Amino acid sequence: MRRATMILLAGGTAACVNVTAPDKPIVINLNINVTQEVVYRLDSDAKSLIKQNPGIF
Repeated sequence: MRRATMILLAGGTAACVNVTAPDKPIVINLNINVTQEVVYRLDSDAKSLIKQNPGIF
């Protein structure tokens, strides 16, 4: 029993790991390019009205 306890204690101390914070901050660079395309359709009456009055807009 005494021998088993010593073995368990020795194995438990060997598994300890020291974790320290890094000196520099962690930087995650995400290069994201977002492209938006707008598609529109005009009614034929609206198209003809715009052609007849080009200065309306």
